[in-house]
Amino acid sequence: MFSKKTFKICGFGIVLVAIFVVISAYRVSAHCDALDGPVIKEAQLALEKGDVTPLLKWVTKEHENDIRNAFAQTLAVRTKGKDARELADRFFFETLVRVHRAGEGAPYTGLKPAGTIAPAVAAADKALLAGSVDELSAKIGNAVRDGIRKRFAEVAEKKKHANDSVEAGRVFVEAYVEYVHFVEGIHNMVARGPEHDHGGKDAH
Repeated sequence: MFSKKTFKICGFGIVLVAIFVVISAYRVSAHCDALDGPVIKEAQLALEKGDVTPLLKWVTKEHENDIRNAFAQTLAVRTKGKDARELADRFFFETLVRVHRAGEGAPYTGLKPAGTIAPAVAAADKALLAGSVDELSAKIGNAVRDGIRKRFAEVAEKKKHANDSVEAGRVFVEAYVEYVHFVEGIHNMVARGPEHDHGGKDAH
């Protein structure tokens, strides 16, 4: 009934919602595997302090010994020089992220460069570090409000001419579908709450 373009537009509306984390994070870009993500940042600090304990929360109990052993091996190799230290750290970061993702049922696809974390995810982490979500929630609220208003205005205008011709009617339907799907996506996210992806999807 609807063209591919219609569904593409609708999909874009839902993707836009995803940019703002708490509105849609159904497929929030993984950031546990980014070199500047929270997992590796904490791993770097743990290696400097020589204490693996803070890292154990990132893995399941069944994988705890794997991380303890990898950590001990890494500390031993780090004393062999700069090159050995860099290789050992990389080995440990990869092991930690792989085990973390395995605990979520998600595949390990390698470490990602710094700067690849989605802006919305970075903003969520920044708010947590700052101890306040007010600025983030205000930005999200404004984005949702503006998104709904924009789509509402467009569909309301096209509705006036929906019966002028078949083509005009289809233009209205396209705008209507985008508007409804955008609102539905937001409502479903709020009703369900944020989900943590598993399986073949990206995960934190």
